[in-house]
Amino acid sequence: MATKLASFCGCLFVAPTRQMPFCPKTRVCRGFSRIRLYRSWILSPAAAETLAKQHPRSDHRPVNHLPFFLIWLAGWVNRNQQSVIEYLQEEVRVLKEQLGKKPRFNDDQRRRLAAKARQIGLRRLKEIAAIVSPRTLLDWHQRLIARKYDGRAKRSPGRPSMPEEVRALILRMAAENRTWDYTRIQGALQNLGHEVGRGTIAKVLKEAGVDPAPDRQKRTTWKEFLRTHWDVLAAADLFSVEVWTALGLVRYHVFFVIRLATREVHIAGIIPEPHGHWMKQMARNLTDGLDGFMRGCRYLLHDWASVFGEDFRMILQAVGIESIRLPARSPNLNAFAERFVRSIKESCLDGMVLVGESSLRRATSELVFHYHAERNHQGLGNKIIRPEFAEFPNEGAINCRNRLGGLLRYYYRAAA
Repeated sequence: MATKLASFCGCLFVAPTRQMPFCPKTRVCRGFSRIRLYRSWILSPAAAETLAKQHPRSDHRPVNHLPFFLIWLAGWVNRNQQSVIEYLQEEVRVLKEQLGKKPRFNDDQRRRLAAKARQIGLRRLKEIAAIVSPRTLLDWHQRLIARKYDGRAKRSPGRPSMPEEVRALILRMAAENRTWDYTRIQGALQNLGHEVGRGTIAKVLKEAGVDPAPDRQKRTTWKEFLRTHWDVLAAADLFSVEVWTALGLVRYHVFFVIRLATREVHIAGIIPEPHGHWMKQMARNLTDGLDGFMRGCRYLLHDWASVFGEDFRMILQAVGIESIRLPARSPNLNAFAERFVRSIKESCLDGMVLVGESSLRRATSELVFHYHAERNHQGLGNKIIRPEFAEFPNEGAINCRNRLGGLLRYYYRAAA
């Protein structure tokens, strides 16, 4: 029995003899003559001693056991790894059966699977791949390689796109010049050093929703109308104020006109209930040839209130002023007049209890003077409409001028 076991294990444990040369580095025999099974491994001590007597050692040189141990360790590790792989494969099959459909992968998952599949190879993938076929994994890998050297993301197809600066310039010229056609815009761009074709200009305007020149000429926005007629435009409106009188609270109406270019305001009249005859007299006063506030104006903006009747508009038309009636419920179209109403109420009238018509007239006159000579206006570059000094002094004592009991204040330096 010992002889059979020794013959069975002779591939691993051999005993060198004098006739078998040793390797000078590993000290392992280069041939086989006798078989000896070491007592510290598979056999029991008694069996090992019997084998030792039957096959005595002829050479007492030491034998290197490390290669045999590494071979045994590698086999053990390989068996454990194979068991783990078989378990994972079976787990994937179970999950596929539960899902019941082919899984979908995103780009990151394809990249990870392709990177791992590249290290295994096609032959081995055929044995272990369970989710996708080996050919699919290799195709993904080739796709990743092609994407690495793909330069399409760094270049755009066709001719280079138009710079945003030129595109914005085309739209600006078309918006500010309604009569300009494509050729006129092309010539203006050439003056600025931009070579752009008529077709390209037409495409840019079409994408932005801008009509061609003939259609653009027929449409005029409200903003363009105001800008074109800025110096000859005026706006009129009325606002109401509650005043205490001997009869109790009485509603008074204040009629005013504002010039849009200079922001100058004129209080035309104050009356409890405006009527046609009173409005006709206001129109005569405003259009007086000597000191009328609306001298030089050509357009007057106002709403559809009944006080702006036919007689009022005829007096304006007689002196060359066209009356423009704004649509109903459109306060933004008369924004400058609406803003003045807000200013006079917030800074003055809302903080006072007015008793009698005289108090209302005094309050409005004080505010109008402050509005013209002491208040800075953001729409005019934060400047005063009618400044007290041509150049404000930089030295001197700082004084404060109060109006309406301190509701209106103005700080200035005393002139030297």
